[in-house]
Amino acid sequence: MSSFVPSDSCPGATQVQGTDSRLRASDCWNSLGVFGAGSCPELKKFTHCRNCPVYSRAGVALLDRPLPAEYRKEWTRHFAAEQKQQPPTRMSVVLFRVELEWLALPTHLFQEVAENRLVHSLPHRRNKIVLGIANVRGELLITVALDRLLGTETNDLNQQARASYKRLLVANWDDARIAFPVDEVPGMHRLQSHELKDAPATVAKSKHRFTQAIFLWEDKVVGLLDAPLLFSTLNRNLS
Repeated sequence: MSSFVPSDSCPGATQVQGTDSRLRASDCWNSLGVFGAGSCPELKKFTHCRNCPVYSRAGVALLDRPLPAEYRKEWTRHFAAEQKQQPPTRMSVVLFRVELEWLALPTHLFQEVAENRLVHSLPHRRNKIVLGIANVRGELLITVALDRLLGTETNDLNQQARASYKRLLVANWDDARIAFPVDEVPGMHRLQSHELKDAPATVAKSKHRFTQAIFLWEDKVVGLLDAPLLFSTLNRNLS
């Protein structure tokens, strides 16, 4: 165990040494130093107690003191103890229905659930996934058909019937806003990660590609879409 005797010029400083693994140290910094009365004459030289060798050697002596008797046993018990499993990760998604399919995407992607909007077709646009543009709060947003992208389209609706929808979801991906019509939006839903199951191979081939997992909600099977893959594919179709 290291010990030191401070300079005689530091009033209040006493010998610092270890005895039976306990440190007995001067605390002149608390009585005469900056943390006390501030009357120590050495402050003129060192400005602050942390610059004084008495304070520095006290710190070294504190770090060099013998380990407490139970130190190793305490840490041995700590690392030998069975690790508790972390609680399952929770996530928030927005549920929506497109025709007969129940789907979900992370909540943070959505900026607005709008009322019915008239979708204006774009001239010379042959991509069937792009429906056209819709006016949402004065902003013209490109509107896409998820059922066509996912391959779940079941009805051959005429153009007039496709012009309006029950809800329009507005999402933001990489600072680009895009809208897509849906038939129903129950709202947000929170689920645990252990509730997610692998998508069965029996789903439509195109839908299976974009579905990263499925989960149950009110006895309905909901497909959790792979957001990066979905929106990157949509962006390629828009270019």
